[in-house]
Amino acid sequence: MKKIWVLSAAVLAALSAPLAEASLNLPNPIEVDAGPLGKIGVQGVASAFGYYQSNYGLKADSGFTKSEGADISNGMAIVQKSTGPIQFYVQAGAYNFPTLSVPFASTGSVTSTDFGALPIAYLKYAPTADFSIEIGKLPTLIGAESGFTYQNFNIQRGLLWNVEPIVSRGVQVNYSAGPISASVSWNDGYYSNRYNWVSGLLSYTIDGSNSVSVYGGGNLGNAGGATTNSYSNANITDGADDSDIYGLIYTYSAGPLTIEPYLQYMYLPAQPQFGITRSSDNWGAAVLANYNINKVYSVGGRIEYLAADGTPSDGSNAGAVTGFGNGAAAWSFTVTPTYQCHDYFLRGELSYVKAVRLAPDSGFGVSGKFDGQFRLMAETGFLF
Repeated sequence: MKKIWVLSAAVLAALSAPLAEASLNLPNPIEVDAGPLGKIGVQGVASAFGYYQSNYGLKADSGFTKSEGADISNGMAIVQKSTGPIQFYVQAGAYNFPTLSVPFASTGSVTSTDFGALPIAYLKYAPTADFSIEIGKLPTLIGAESGFTYQNFNIQRGLLWNVEPIVSRGVQVNYSAGPISASVSWNDGYYSNRYNWVSGLLSYTIDGSNSVSVYGGGNLGNAGGATTNSYSNANITDGADDSDIYGLIYTYSAGPLTIEPYLQYMYLPAQPQFGITRSSDNWGAAVLANYNINKVYSVGGRIEYLAADGTPSDGSNAGAVTGFGNGAAAWSFTVTPTYQCHDYFLRGELSYVKAVRLAPDSGFGVSGKFDGQFRLMAETGFLF
């Protein structure tokens, strides 16, 4: 109980402050002279989080999750060369992906079973300012939220993010002309090591405050057999790696306010070998927002809704990708006040997830009888 009270005090301290920028602001890279490589930039993130949650349940691997806990959220170094025709980006270290409604896993487990200690690493050829080609381990083009905690308004990722890929291995081509920018990638989707996915992102800047983006991706073949990567294994057996996914994002950013609503649709074909006996789809809608009170304090928020087709009793396992099953839906609310002073940050978070149309005993808690879960979180650390 002492841990809970300490964590609650940290969150309430952040909430009571006069509510730093949209997501956390990394300082400018430290420039290092690398001889024949020229100038390279070095950055890093060192942070930890703690949590308390209601209606905790079975862990994904074994045993039980706890009602409270703490772990490292980011322990990473970033080395990059962003000038000249030959560039690169390397991000190495430990990380975690805390996500609404998903049981917490240790940072050591996430790092070793998802993308390893080198989650992002690619070489970039940029002959002009408007055209480039990247090859390596690339962040996804899909969705409105990024993978790592420090890149987002909120500590936890959302329900829509949870059905999207995070990192893919492949090749990506980028091009921009005036207000239009486009990226197309040939990759392995949900890190399946089978290079049969195509994804793309097209953005149009309307003016200084408004922009719109569309994204899409899909498997041109099928995921086939299993892979040694547990992140990919999970996304093969629930059908995600054989899916098609599309989305529309609108962004308004002026002065201290950023608002970003987006819509997403996902289609999954039948996969009888994994118990998915019929095709299915899910759709979602979310609004992300951030308000900067001043240069030190801000508050971020997110509301969202995600629903799968079918009925809980049809036994097809088609809605497994959403985490709630066939015919189920869920909505969530998250608020995240943030304090950032130079290289130090502290933020608290309150979130709630409510599921509806669940199959019996498939909800939250050890018994699966609860349809809601709230979490109280705090994250603190240094950016350099």
